[in-house]
Amino acid sequence: MSLSIAIKSFLHLELSNEELMGRYVQSGDAALLARLYDNCANDLYHYLLTNSDPEMAGEIAQRAWLRVMEKRHLYHSNGQFKAWLFTLARNLLMDEYRRIKRQPLMESTDLSGTSTGYQGDIQLAFNQALATLPFLQREAFVLQQEGFGLQDIAAITGDSQEAIKSRLRYAKNHLRQQLGDHSEE
Repeated sequence: MSLSIAIKSFLHLELSNEELMGRYVQSGDAALLARLYDNCANDLYHYLLTNSDPEMAGEIAQRAWLRVMEKRHLYHSNGQFKAWLFTLARNLLMDEYRRIKRQPLMESTDLSGTSTGYQGDIQLAFNQALATLPFLQREAFVLQQEGFGLQDIAAITGDSQEAIKSRLRYAKNHLRQQLGDHSEE
């Protein structure tokens, strides 16, 4: 194997988000940031979309990535990058809600999409049930669905793990009640 092939294969190893961010902190290389964006942008937008409207979700997501660039020196490699990113985004979202002096999406949101057929009916019912959850329960549930554990959710929201457990329990019970008719079909 030639040295150039070995170097190329070494450079194309799949790096974790934490490794990418660690390298980005050191170098400021935009290509590393682009890979982080590719890995996390959709999940971040989905989280923000379930807790705000599409326009605000896009705006906050963009500001969160700008914050990653501005505050990269504050990232500590002992934590999960995605949790740090979601924490930045959540703080920006809450700041925005405070700025416009309104409660975070307590009103119902149209998460319905345009699905049709049986699967579409279930998805529509789930989205409607999710939209009726109080903000803190919906947020905890969505973060869990994004793959975060209790400790990460508690860190992102700034609440205790016990509070997160309660929110998740209430959210799941509410969703079971709302989706009872669909779960038996």
